[in-house]
Amino acid sequence: MSTGTDDAIEGVELQDSEYTVVQSLVRNKYKAYDANGDLVLQGKQKMFKLKEEFPFLDGDGNPAFTVQAGGVFDVAGNYVLTDDVTDEPVIVLDKNWTMFTHQWKLRDPDTEAVIATIGSASKIVDVLRHLPYVGGLFHLIPHEYEITDAEENRIGSVQGEFSIKDRYTVTVDDGSDVPREAIVAAAMVIDAIEGN
Repeated sequence: MSTGTDDAIEGVELQDSEYTVVQSLVRNKYKAYDANGDLVLQGKQKMFKLKEEFPFLDGDGNPAFTVQAGGVFDVAGNYVLTDDVTDEPVIVLDKNWTMFTHQWKLRDPDTEAVIATIGSASKIVDVLRHLPYVGGLFHLIPHEYEITDAEENRIGSVQGEFSIKDRYTVTVDDGSDVPREAIVAAAMVIDAIEGN
């Protein structure tokens, strides 16, 4: 799969460089808004599934794509984003396990080549979050992630905000050819899986 802009997911096309993602107070349910404040994407984690599953709808409530764990109780962090229109896998989202830091790779489902990486912007804060007894205090600091392309060039960020609901600003550089739909969906799925 080429990651050019002509390979956008059939069910939804995101063209802005900035999106606001808001999580529901009660469960892993998310909405993404474009720069004009219009709802462009919504998704939620299905409850009581053996395989974690996140169906996403476009702004009008039509099925767009689904992110599903690669296996039952998938501890390896392998998730596949499948286009609901074509029923074809578009992106594989893998968690790279490290002791303290969070890093996710977006890969091509056919070649397995890395398309982008979403990793914690502050390794120090990640380490502090894992300290016994006091780590919980550092969970109050909003999460921040840096997005890099296959050549490890910075192409965007996911910036948490202080708010009652989880709220993130997802920014993707205009020059990037990484599908924005995959990045915005990945930001929601990462937040849900890591319980941020």
